[in-house]
Amino acid sequence: MREKLQEVAARLGGALVARGWTLGCAESCTGGLLASVLTDASGASAWFNGAVVAYANAVKRDVLGVSQATLDASGAVSRETVLAMARGARGVMRADVAVAISGVAGPTGGTPQKPVGTVWMAWDGPEGVAVKRFQFDGDRLAVKRQAVHEAMAGVLAMAAGAHEARTDESMRP
Repeated sequence: MREKLQEVAARLGGALVARGWTLGCAESCTGGLLASVLTDASGASAWFNGAVVAYANAVKRDVLGVSQATLDASGAVSRETVLAMARGARGVMRADVAVAISGVAGPTGGTPQKPVGTVWMAWDGPEGVAVKRFQFDGDRLAVKRQAVHEAMAGVLAMAAGAHEARTDESMRP
């Protein structure tokens, strides 16, 4: 799986360079794995500005600008939170496009409403905003890796011009 992620990261870098875009990330449940995979790509400094690992709600609030009201009403793993995280990451990282990830990687922490494997992602770019809910299978590392793959795929789609604004779309890869 690591090789597949590295291949996607390399393609992503090429697509971002072709558009003249830079990327910023806000990660929660992936804990920096996305940034690690992206920086494994040779030449990433040309298109990757950086990431915030916002594991604690205080970081989501104080660094990325997610309102306390959003966190209280919707929770950290929600459409509203990842949209705010993506917007915040785009600003903090001074990036053309940003992706945000928040979810329940497990093996604990799931609820009936948000079972283990639930991951929300949002992409914010010059041509619009998109958000998706995923339900991944597997152990903690598998959930994180699948989330990283889908986060990069979403940025690739945006760079290709195929990402239109979306609402609560539930996805199962």
